[in-house]
Amino acid sequence: QVQLVESGGGLVQAGGSLRLACAASGSIFRINAMGWYRQAPGKQRELVAAITNGGLTNYADSVEGRFTISRDNAKNTVILQMNSLKPEDTAVYYCSAALIIGRPNYWGQGTQVTVAS
Repeated sequence: QVQLVESGGGLVQAGGSLRLACAASGSIFRINAMGWYRQAPGKQRELVAAITNGGLTNYADSVEGRFTISRDNAKNTVILQMNSLKPEDTAVYYCSAALIIGRPNYWGQGTQVTVAS
């Protein structure tokens, strides 16, 4: 099993920045990729950004150039730096871990991000 604990999030004005962190523990040797998804009210959960063990990254078109995903392997932590936030970025953000790239197996509890206009 893998446990994911998220931190960060909150309320910010449009144009501002937030930093999300996700610490992984447990059977982390099985993880091949980690990422962030988000779910806004009435919408499906969607991929925001992901990073493989090798450092390859993937971003949703809507956040490309504004968000940056990175990982600290020594701390088993993945970071999502969110800049130039927009009201449409408002959602619950979930950390994920995948045994197979692109297929999340584990989820964090979610953290609310609210961007005020």
